[in-house]
Amino acid sequence: MIKLRLPLAFPFLFLLVACTQPAPDTATQLDTWIADLSDDAMEGRGPGTAGDVMARRYIADVMADMGLEPAAADGSWEQPFDIVGIDAAVPETWTFESSGGGSIEFAFWDEFIAHSGVQSEQAAIEDAELVFVGYGIQAPEYGWDDYGDADLTGKVLVMMNNDPDWDPELFEGDRRLYYGRWTYKYESAAAQGAVGAIVIHTTPSAGYPFQVVQTSWTGPQFELPDEGEPRTQINAWLTEEASRRLFDFAGVDYDATLESARSADFVPVPLGVSTSLSLMNTVTSEQTANVLGALPGSDPELADEWIVFTAHHDHLGVSPDESLEDRIYNGALDNAAGVAQVLAVAGELAAQRPGPSRSMLFALVGAEEQGLLGSEYYAAHPTVPPGKMAANINYDGGNQWGRTRDVTYIGYGKSSLDAVVESAAADQDRTVLPDQLPDRGYFYRSDQLNFARIGVPAIYLDNGTDFIDRPAGWGAEQLDAWTANIYHQVSDEYQPPTEDGEGWNLEGMVEDVELGLVCARAISENPELPAWNPGDEFEAARLAALAAVAGD
Repeated sequence: MIKLRLPLAFPFLFLLVACTQPAPDTATQLDTWIADLSDDAMEGRGPGTAGDVMARRYIADVMADMGLEPAAADGSWEQPFDIVGIDAAVPETWTFESSGGGSIEFAFWDEFIAHSGVQSEQAAIEDAELVFVGYGIQAPEYGWDDYGDADLTGKVLVMMNNDPDWDPELFEGDRRLYYGRWTYKYESAAAQGAVGAIVIHTTPSAGYPFQVVQTSWTGPQFELPDEGEPRTQINAWLTEEASRRLFDFAGVDYDATLESARSADFVPVPLGVSTSLSLMNTVTSEQTANVLGALPGSDPELADEWIVFTAHHDHLGVSPDESLEDRIYNGALDNAAGVAQVLAVAGELAAQRPGPSRSMLFALVGAEEQGLLGSEYYAAHPTVPPGKMAANINYDGGNQWGRTRDVTYIGYGKSSLDAVVESAAADQDRTVLPDQLPDRGYFYRSDQLNFARIGVPAIYLDNGTDFIDRPAGWGAEQLDAWTANIYHQVSDEYQPPTEDGEGWNLEGMVEDVELGLVCARAISENPELPAWNPGDEFEAARLAALAAVAGD
């Protein structure tokens, strides 16, 4: 039995919640589920593949054994959705020509990565002018417009990654907003009528090395079917070194021009360079699914309101590079570990008596690695009205290194859920930290984003870094090394714990399961729904969602 602390901002109906600690065999369950889901037999769980189908059936079977109910609209375990796969054949070089004569080439893979922006057999840019557009952001609430009155129709826009980060009063300082995400960049370019977009990659601005772009943007790329929204023909990344060479070729000072973009007075800069590029696409139609399981609430007054747990079940599948000895992206930490933690929470809540007052939805979503597609589809076709969703609790990744004195809460400072996480962590003698790498924009890089967009307050629980019995800085070193050497690589494989201390240490992951359990029960028993803080970017969506169900 765990005693819940009672922060004044989030009073609860009762002081004690029974049976909120995970079962003693949670570590064994995590070990089994992570090992099974990241096994080579799952073939990297690429969307629409046999491994994807196998993983979904596995998850549904686990949920059924727990006594959960199938929660898709048709009474099944799966919410299927179509995805369009685009496998672009990219030329080995990309040529740029100066209006004053001369040309420069960049090498595919080492210097640039390009992919199709259209769902057709060919994507093409023909003799299009390059224009540097700073951050490529239009944000009227900050008085910021990188485009101004420029006519950018038919242009190729070159833009910086991230968003302005030097002033805490402007774009929230070093905490990256959606404006800083590559998805926004390409959407923004398309809205201007551009035919192409090139994002300048730097490791600090992206939050990951160029190899992540290489592995994430080669091979088939999946999207939800085109519904007529504006699109560029081709989207690309260019390394920082290659970008410098491009600007030098154009006779434009790279550092001075990028520095000029750090001002609301910036105006687009034509580079006097044009380019053509054609990609031949193999376009396929596949289907994947979100796996949905429900635990009905025990309180007749609150059971029609839901807490939604999420984790994505997909990963990157099999590398197209046949020269590799190991081609399977097993995705053990990303995100077999997240799925396993949600399943552990689900099993424990299903076994509790009395059960939670509010209902619980466990949504193991697909195609996250392709751009949060499964949660995007669910948010557009929810089985529960957004105004009836109390909160979203998301697990993406996990702690494989042991217990910590802290926990990172992505989204800390945005909603009344802060008090819930603080109280639950205090019961574990852990402190709550905000996103420890705010410049990387993690809130906008996982599935809680699509729930936030429809107004649902969200918790994304992530690793702490202050590890027990480890020297200061050790945890940050492990996370940095993992990002550099394992993230989105075939080396993301499960190493089971051994008696001599080798392999993964699941103790910290067990603690994070417990944390999610306590948070869920606390939210479940509070008669008041969580809320975004006044003025938060998602507050208006929440108010609209609540108004939509007010008459029910």
